[in-house]
Amino acid sequence: MKRTVKSVFAILTLVLILALSVSALADPIRVAVVQPLTHTSLNQIRDTIVNELTASGLDFQIVTRNAEGDSSALSTILENVKNDGVDILVPIATNTAQSAKMVFEDTGIPVVFAAVSDPVAAGLTGDDCGFITGVSNNIPAAEIVRLISDFQPEYRKIGFLYTSSETNSVSTIKAAKAYCDANAIAYEEASIANLSELQTAVETLISRDVDALYTGNDNSIASAMSTYIDTAYEYGIPVYCGADSMVADGGFATIGVDYVQLGRQVARIVVRLSQGEQPEDIPYEVLSEYARFVNLQAAGRIGMQISDDVLASYRVLVEADGTSHFGEQ
Repeated sequence: MKRTVKSVFAILTLVLILALSVSALADPIRVAVVQPLTHTSLNQIRDTIVNELTASGLDFQIVTRNAEGDSSALSTILENVKNDGVDILVPIATNTAQSAKMVFEDTGIPVVFAAVSDPVAAGLTGDDCGFITGVSNNIPAAEIVRLISDFQPEYRKIGFLYTSSETNSVSTIKAAKAYCDANAIAYEEASIANLSELQTAVETLISRDVDALYTGNDNSIASAMSTYIDTAYEYGIPVYCGADSMVADGGFATIGVDYVQLGRQVARIVVRLSQGEQPEDIPYEVLSEYARFVNLQAAGRIGMQISDDVLASYRVLVEADGTSHFGEQ
């Protein structure tokens, strides 16, 4: 009897050792985070995703790649990531997600997009997109106009500025213009094909007597905020933005996206997929809350007086002396 018990115990011990050995040999979950270029918003999304996955307690092996504004490099990066055998891909921004769809559509590898303003218009939903989910950074058009009204209740005309090749930016401005048309709000618009046109586009809008400028989630323009604000502020025109990072980089105010929150939501979806859920069972998410930030240094540059009542509804992201609270929670 004792010998039998010892035999059973030995077998159980061997099974446990083998199970632990198999667990130890299990491959990590390989996640690739790919961004199209460097700017504050995209970096913040990337860093938040990496930090959240690292802190999850799961065995993630994370690589990050940056195309630095080169579309051909972006395609190469995605092909290389696919060939390296990634388990989950996280493309940041609309153009990256669209390229990822083409590269990964026949692989069965889940794609979790981050910061796509209009997933439907971008072609990231529907029957051919069962392997794609993610988090949208869409901003309601009514909120955009309400933002400007908070600080300039007597404004007469808005100037919309965007990059013509960025689906996310075009979609945001299209919705804003439709809202303005429906509510008899005057506006002008200008688009750029590349950043060399930015200063001229800003000056063109100002020459058309706009009282305020607005740019949404536009990655190209966000990467050149200094040119944007220096030109606008010379004429005393406030620059409203679609993201807190753009305000941190000199924009005046935003009702927009908190990219830390967005990054956390993306990371949660990645965790769910790593635990066996399928992307077709996880509808893409939108943000339920929007960040409200103001830059008091920018207000000083354009001579904007802000009442205490209005200021109470916004978090100060940059103090009058330039002290930044960007990234603080």
